[in-house]
Amino acid sequence: MFRKLVEDREEDFIVESAGISAMDGFPPTDQTIRVMKEEGVDVSDHLSQRLTLKMIEAANKIFVMEKFHKDWILRQAPEAAPKVMLLTEFSSKGGNGHVGDIDIPDPIQMSEHFYQNISTIIRQCVQKIAENL
Repeated sequence: MFRKLVEDREEDFIVESAGISAMDGFPPTDQTIRVMKEEGVDVSDHLSQRLTLKMIEAANKIFVMEKFHKDWILRQAPEAAPKVMLLTEFSSKGGNGHVGDIDIPDPIQMSEHFYQNISTIIRQCVQKIAENL
């Protein structure tokens, strides 16, 4: 989603996706593929990867969905604190300010409608990030 938003300046970014408990090499769920297609993004060739210490060290910014993810990263690399942020730090609540430190739940094994709702939240956050970078 972020790549799509910054496609006119894609040379300025290296974008990766990784999970703290992900297993390497798994494709997205069918729901993810369908919902992302509605967003105009093809993720059908994407494969999961586990977040590594090397990735944490190399990153300039790390955006996470849940406080638990942030805490896990900071236990692995406390020095990464300035670059690890919750996505919802870049969300707005009715235009009256940011939501703050609210978790975005993982939609895995939920309904497609739930995936769509999560996608909407993530899109709003990622749009704010793209505007601010």
